[in-house]
Amino acid sequence: MWRYMCTVNFLKSGALWMCIVLNPHCKLEQKASWLKQLKKWNCVDVCPWEDGNHGNELPNLTNALPQGANANQDSLNRPHRTVFTRAIEACDLHWQDSHLQHIISSDLYTNYCYHDDTENSLFDSHGWPLWHEHVPTACARVDALRSHGYPREALRLAIAIVNTLRRQQQKQLDMFRAQKKELLHKGVTSITNLEGWVGHPLDPVGTLFSSLMEACRVDDESFHGFSDFTENMGQCKSLEYQHLPSHKFLEEGESYLTLAVEVALIGLGQQRIMPDGLYAQEKVCRNEEQLISKLQEIELDDTLVKIFRKQAVFLLEAGPYSGLGEIIHRESVPMHTFAKYLFTSLLPHDAELAYKTALRAMRLLVLESTAPSGDMSRPHHIASVVPNRYPRWFTLSHIESQQCELASTMLTAAKGDVRRLETVLESIQKNIHSSSHIFKLAQDAFKIATLMDSLPDITLLKVSLELGLQVMRMTLSTLNWRRREMVRWLVTCATEVGVYALDSIMQNWFTLFTPTEATSIVATTVMSNSTIVRLHLDCLQQEKLASSARTLALQCAMKDPQNCALSALTLCEKDHIAFETAYQIVLDAATKGMSYTQLFTIARYMEHRGYPMRAYKLATLAMNHLNLSYNQDTHPAINDVLWACALSHSLGKNELAAIIPLVVKSVKCATVLSDILRRCTLTTPGMVGLHGRRNSGKLMSLDKAPLRQLLDATIGAYINTTHSRLTHISPRHYSEFIEFLSKARETFLMAHDGHIQFTQFIDNLKQIYKGKKKLMMLVRERFG
Repeated sequence: MWRYMCTVNFLKSGALWMCIVLNPHCKLEQKASWLKQLKKWNCVDVCPWEDGNHGNELPNLTNALPQGANANQDSLNRPHRTVFTRAIEACDLHWQDSHLQHIISSDLYTNYCYHDDTENSLFDSHGWPLWHEHVPTACARVDALRSHGYPREALRLAIAIVNTLRRQQQKQLDMFRAQKKELLHKGVTSITNLEGWVGHPLDPVGTLFSSLMEACRVDDESFHGFSDFTENMGQCKSLEYQHLPSHKFLEEGESYLTLAVEVALIGLGQQRIMPDGLYAQEKVCRNEEQLISKLQEIELDDTLVKIFRKQAVFLLEAGPYSGLGEIIHRESVPMHTFAKYLFTSLLPHDAELAYKTALRAMRLLVLESTAPSGDMSRPHHIASVVPNRYPRWFTLSHIESQQCELASTMLTAAKGDVRRLETVLESIQKNIHSSSHIFKLAQDAFKIATLMDSLPDITLLKVSLELGLQVMRMTLSTLNWRRREMVRWLVTCATEVGVYALDSIMQNWFTLFTPTEATSIVATTVMSNSTIVRLHLDCLQQEKLASSARTLALQCAMKDPQNCALSALTLCEKDHIAFETAYQIVLDAATKGMSYTQLFTIARYMEHRGYPMRAYKLATLAMNHLNLSYNQDTHPAINDVLWACALSHSLGKNELAAIIPLVVKSVKCATVLSDILRRCTLTTPGMVGLHGRRNSGKLMSLDKAPLRQLLDATIGAYINTTHSRLTHISPRHYSEFIEFLSKARETFLMAHDGHIQFTQFIDNLKQIYKGKKKLMMLVRERFG
């Protein structure tokens, strides 16, 4: 930030020095002294570059004059332009040109017999004087005259420059019209200005605008006091500007005010290349917004509206000379901010022209892979010096936001107009490439369409829905942290549009949503009671919507059973055939990638819904995917295993006998196995069956299948776990180990010969681990 502020201050200093060296009554000795000092500063290594952080290799344009001045060779040979380069170049400028002297010294300087209609004519068809010079340099002369106490002279030169620009604009339009077919066929996008006037270091358009506006203030004292209009604009709400009596060199009905507005519109509409560098690009945006802010403080009357109409038509028809021409260069500065101002200004007076202008400005070619690169040469003066490069637009985020604002402004204005809404929608879909901005526009349209003080605008609602659908398609296969919000909003929007919109998004879900989104958000929301109540659906409509939701659910379950099966079962509960189909999908997928966690979740849901046998089937499939090792006694799946065994036990001996081998195969943790074994011995299998009916029968024997297999597995697990623990046991775990052996003894003793087995087990431990004397002493104390 410090370097940025220093650059800004240095640039102001550079412009100030240019103003100083352009003093029309400066002595040669003084100018030579200044030039020496400027060159000294210019050679310092830390001297800032003109555009902030990139070298600008444009040739010397400052003194490209019709008066034949010698070019400053030192500045031409420098690889980069610094903040002082223009002031150094301006040291070669002078005021001795007789035509220039006549312009600034008299209001009566005309030549009605002058008929030289060439490009660099000294007079126009009215006989009024013109001044052909590099525009920023010519405007710097105006600024210098104002600063050094010559406001009248500054005004005369400013009028000559504006008349020159207007004549040039008309000639460019005529030239394009004569060659339009050929140029459009070739896709010519010539940039006639290597430097844009808005955002230029010398602020030429701002200078002309300020000079002319000063001349039309009601309080004309400031005109003689040379106040800085640019600085005063922030407090000028109370000032009034009028169409004061016109200058001799203005058209009938024109005034300084109309001239000021017109030159601002010409500058803002100029097609110009986006400059390199963060600072230069931010300056383009900032100056454009500042100039528009000044224009907004002027109340438009019929005279000014005519100027707006005239310039809007010029800009639309001027081809490659205009930023609003039919074909522009890929890297032209976008017109969104300017077009938004034009649109709001023209809308009350000429809606057709307002929309035409705004729609033309919606494009953002730098983001389009097929955009023409065109010819950036300056055909009449200088060969192309802008290198071919991949654009690096640091302000792209801001530009896209401005594009979005322009679109939102048009949507708001077009409410209630079906044809215009459709046109704006097409433009948004074609030109806006950011999903977040399209989503914002969709939300804006929805809010405008559903304002509380009026009935919903169904056309605007449909526009909102179309934009939402586009966002869904754009973000379907990309990561977007707002995706769930977008999906939920789309369902809300579709609900507002009507039942047919909800039915449509469900039937076309695969182009809009992931299977998970379609089942867990879309279909679930559509089938909620709140949606049904909101839409006032009758039975037939409810069933049609439910049918679409079930079809969606089954399709999603087929495509992604792991994440959609449970939602599919829930959505299909009220339709027997659909529910059976969803259940079969789960069974088919159980062996093809579904995890035990997913299967246990679905199994618990089945039991909760009153399908214990189906729950049991899914539980056995889940057990096949499970593997608990000896030391995983806190694994989250333990509760699922205990639940599955309890379910099997409640169903009966056959079901318990079938699941125990799966438990033995999957679970190696001794404490879990002993817990299951204990629970199975407390009650008779099937004792509490379906519907709470009690069954009679004896407790299962531990000496017979299936509990004998479970008992042996549990004892074996204790033995294996004991040896594993003893391999790396430390003294601090001795007491814990003794407690573990105590639990093991309880399990051993459940067997018919358990006492003998446990005694042999302890004797083996004492023999194998006799080196662990302290531990074995504790074992003997507890177990003999």
